[in-house]
Amino acid sequence: MSTTQSERLRGLLEPLVSAEQLDLEEIEVSRVGRRRVLRIVVDSEEGVELDACADLSRAISEKLDETDAMGDGEYNLEVTSPGADRPLTEHRHYVRATGRLAKLHLREGGELVARILAVDEEGLDLEVPGVKGRRPTSSRVAFDEIAKARVEIEFSRKDKKEEEA
Repeated sequence: MSTTQSERLRGLLEPLVSAEQLDLEEIEVSRVGRRRVLRIVVDSEEGVELDACADLSRAISEKLDETDAMGDGEYNLEVTSPGADRPLTEHRHYVRATGRLAKLHLREGGELVARILAVDEEGLDLEVPGVKGRRPTSSRVAFDEIAKARVEIEFSRKDKKEEEA
């Protein structure tokens, strides 16, 4: 998608998304066969419910029908929330991932899998899981040390109530 189309779509759609107390995370136009797909990714502090995506989809569809932002031709509109293993690219993403396990690829090389305990303006306080029965350790990573980060999906994590029982 061209930068001008992306900027135009963002300018057109951001007020609609903000009116629903959501953040516009991503706009992507791609081709699937002869059709184009416009994918809008939204999120919030509390996550996004299916009904909110459906309501927003209707509002976006109406707005796009009023304009020529998508040009001629057919397209499919998808309004969705980020996946469970979302990339962490903005400060707010790290804040929302507090308490979750994340995989950090470091600029100096190497990677670190750790639980995000706290986030401030400079970086992250982490808990690195212990290996082979050892206790977890604390670590601090500055944002400028992180090349890429992504939330890790946990299938067997016990919640706090189970751990305390």
